[in-house]
Amino acid sequence: MLNSRQRAQLRGMANGIETIFQIGKAGVTENTVKQADTALEAREIIKLRALESSPDSPADAARKIAEATGAQVVQVIGTRFILYRESKNNKQIKLVR
Repeated sequence: MLNSRQRAQLRGMANGIETIFQIGKAGVTENTVKQADTALEAREIIKLRALESSPDSPADAARKIAEATGAQVVQVIGTRFILYRESKNNKQIKLVR
């Protein structure tokens, strides 16, 4: 579980990255989960967006993808959300303790 200091660190890192996935009218699908899982392994932190046409709210989409991939929700703000999962093979981010 991330503490508030770690969440703040990850939010700062996420400011510089682009949104790489959009959740559309199909909602959270198996394909979305697979792509997010692959991206998390490569990057450890990703930014996603839930479009207005999505049946899932941004918070629900974030929770569903996080549960399916073993990630943690860092932040949900507006239509965007940030997920983090420590990579087993490609560790890039050192979190403050």
